[in-house]
Amino acid sequence: MLRSISELKVEGRRVLLRLDLNVPLKDGKVADDARIRAAAPTVRQLVQRGAVVIACSHLGRPKGGPDPRYTLAPVAPVLAAHAGVNVQFVPDVIGPAAKQAVAEAVAGQVVLLENLRFHPEEEANDPAFARELAALAEVYVNDAFGTAHRAHASTYGVAQFFAEKAAGPLMLAEVSALSRVRDEPERPLVVIAGGAKISGKLETLEALAGKADVLCLVGGLANTFLLAQGLGVGRSLVEPDLVDKAQEILRQGQQRGCRVLLPQDVVVAESLEAARGRTVGVEEVPPEAMIVDIGPQTLTTITAQLSRGTVFWNGPAGVFEKQPFATGTLGIARALAKSQAFTVVGGGESVEAVHLAGVAEQISHVSTGGGASLEFLAGYRLPGLEALEG
Repeated sequence: MLRSISELKVEGRRVLLRLDLNVPLKDGKVADDARIRAAAPTVRQLVQRGAVVIACSHLGRPKGGPDPRYTLAPVAPVLAAHAGVNVQFVPDVIGPAAKQAVAEAVAGQVVLLENLRFHPEEEANDPAFARELAALAEVYVNDAFGTAHRAHASTYGVAQFFAEKAAGPLMLAEVSALSRVRDEPERPLVVIAGGAKISGKLETLEALAGKADVLCLVGGLANTFLLAQGLGVGRSLVEPDLVDKAQEILRQGQQRGCRVLLPQDVVVAESLEAARGRTVGVEEVPPEAMIVDIGPQTLTTITAQLSRGTVFWNGPAGVFEKQPFATGTLGIARALAKSQAFTVVGGGESVEAVHLAGVAEQISHVSTGGGASLEFLAGYRLPGLEALEG
């Protein structure tokens, strides 16, 4: 059972708060502050209760050491603005500067440590690094669901050094919403799976083919399933080595009474720079073209499934970042917004799509964890959650 921060005594105590502040940076500034906005209420709540907040996060994928392109420095003022508190950025994690900043902080202050991944020991879950990080605080709170599927020092190793630990409100909301999809969905359960590739989603697709009433396959992921049915996909993104796996998932769905819906028509183009695409049936994809979106007939078929029950969506229906090929993805987003179903959207691109469509507020739950949400739904134990239960 996960504890909430309301069950912890934090007043006047140092709280190590693991957040997901992994945001895109452009020209040294935050390009998308959605994750920072999501984290701000947790920071504000702990500050209002008189805690010394020691916030930490990773950002990007620095290779084995400090890299100024991935510093968390630009995040500090944005977090301060959204939380309405002062945030002191420290260009250090476990060294003398970090220890001094924490020692000098008083109740109600926030110290933001530098990017955890500037230390390779973070991803290696190094015990010595975890111990040093834990030594900065008396209480541990993890509110970074997006990293819960990783057994890293700040999400897993560090927890063993705290007698008092809890899940933050974002973490609890994720677990509650995804548990509702996985364990007790209101029927029908409709899953829309898209994105570029099947790899990385195999186990989840296999698990959901056994639980869902309807499984809608779209995007680049669907191309491999079309290939598995003997259809030509031209120059489309495809994973030929996973055709056998795709066929097995289709068989499993059929055996378990899950309707698997593949595109009936698609939008094709000769290149991603094309000003527009053209709609063809899935049997008519030209060898020189690539599939860039689902067609209108497929969109109508999918949206007809979304009016009630439970819907989980992960992965766009096409190359939606190119405006001419965004119709399918944005159409799904808008249909979910109008639905009476319990709707959950997970994965960075799907989340981006509901924001782009302006309907994020009308989705029941927008998940911050792409890989973590998929593994949770597949039935895997997530290290970040296990560490909080101990």
